[in-house]
Amino acid sequence: MVNVNPKPSPNAQHGRLLLPVLLTVQFLVSLDMSVVNIALPDMGDDLGFAPDSLLWVVNAYALAFGGLLMLGGRLADLVGRRRTLTWGFALFGAASLAGGCALAPGQLIAARAVQGAGAAALAPVALALITVHYAAGPARSRALGLWGVSGALGGAVGIMAGGLLTDWVGWRSVMLVNVPVVLAALIAARRGVTADRRTGPAPRLDVTGALLVTAGATLLVLGLARTQTHGWTTATTLGTLAASVALLAAFVAVEARKREPLLRLGLLGTAHRPVRSANVFALLMSSGQFAAFYFTSLHLQQVMAYGPTAAGAAFLPFCAGVVAGSAVATRTVGRFGERTLLVAGGLLGAAGFGWFALTAEPGSTFLGSVLGPSIVASVGIGLCFVPLGSAATGGVAPEETGMASGLLNSSRQLGGSLGLAVLVTVAASATGQGRGRAALADGHAAAFAVSAGLLVAAALATAVLHGRRTAPAAAPPAPARTPESTGGEETPKNLGDDVETGVSRSMQE
Repeated sequence: MVNVNPKPSPNAQHGRLLLPVLLTVQFLVSLDMSVVNIALPDMGDDLGFAPDSLLWVVNAYALAFGGLLMLGGRLADLVGRRRTLTWGFALFGAASLAGGCALAPGQLIAARAVQGAGAAALAPVALALITVHYAAGPARSRALGLWGVSGALGGAVGIMAGGLLTDWVGWRSVMLVNVPVVLAALIAARRGVTADRRTGPAPRLDVTGALLVTAGATLLVLGLARTQTHGWTTATTLGTLAASVALLAAFVAVEARKREPLLRLGLLGTAHRPVRSANVFALLMSSGQFAAFYFTSLHLQQVMAYGPTAAGAAFLPFCAGVVAGSAVATRTVGRFGERTLLVAGGLLGAAGFGWFALTAEPGSTFLGSVLGPSIVASVGIGLCFVPLGSAATGGVAPEETGMASGLLNSSRQLGGSLGLAVLVTVAASATGQGRGRAALADGHAAAFAVSAGLLVAAALATAVLHGRRTAPAAAPPAPARTPESTGGEETPKNLGDDVETGVSRSMQE
């Protein structure tokens, strides 16, 4: 097995480079979930996509990402975090380059699938490295705060950047823009993440579990994604979802008997109530949040007649609110605990989406129906990132942090796919046969209302499942730090100040 304590590094840049690398991971994987959306019509016209196949540019990424997350998280524990990180970056960058040079629909779809596989290796290892390298307390809270901000900014910036790049440069730029970022991140990762050190016997991967969970999760995302074209009651949808349930049930049965499982089921037991609560919260919050992003973009363009660039710019208040909420959570999680912040953030996010539902109508204005709801919802969501990451990995053995991180990211990804599939159906039902702005606004309002209900459910589930608060009221005095106690090297003394400065600077910008 790879030792979770990496070799000490004399490189003074290690502490300064580690966090930027991990934030780049979170930003990139979120960015590429949304950056292609506005470029889809241009992609279709240029490459000759059939109308019913264009959506696979989005679905191919989501399928590979969601299906391989558990495997990616466990690989980080078994073969090493830096090795998994560099492999993930290399795969992601190569796929981005191939997608930008694609000459046929199949080439672009394949590139997007490989991108998703790279993202599935990157996302879990980023959270695992934060958990391992930053001791519980203010430093970890600040790192988790910026980790959450990076993900939210990636999703919002993806919408804005997709419009700007498509309008000014062309659709290929939304793929190629990743390449220089990945190259810089790869160089920084080689310097900023300590090398993995193997001790003991060679690691063994739970191949049966990996095949079952990958196939089951992929079929689940596939079945949900195709409800927009096949409907919920068709044999295709029901058969796909039934096969997914059967495979995931078989995965649970296999894992219960494995000595070295891909997912130790005890992580979701009563001994790890915060982990279980965090994953339920992530599933429900992502169901509402991802779908609300989708319908906000549609409402701005279809009802309020915004162009792609203006619609992207309208997301900037949401970005600012997420930064502000994360900054508040960073400073207060030690005082109030994870459960309190998750409940408060979920209810505040629900209030913002409810506000969207009440004001989503023709003739609405940015100041009257977008700005206020965006700030309220985003501050609430921002409050959740620090306690969510902390709860999902808190109390987990170092050699299982990749497992726990993969589980959390799987919950978020599957929640987003489920929420979008359900809310598209809700919006279509509310819209009926109407095609005018008023009918579309009714559909969007219904979707926002359900999003608000999902965040209320997330808050209530946390209040019941999480148990007593787990965050310490104050960090205890730290003993003398050694390489063994700090994951292989001494944490820079000014790390917390640097992270806090980054939050403050982001808020000012």
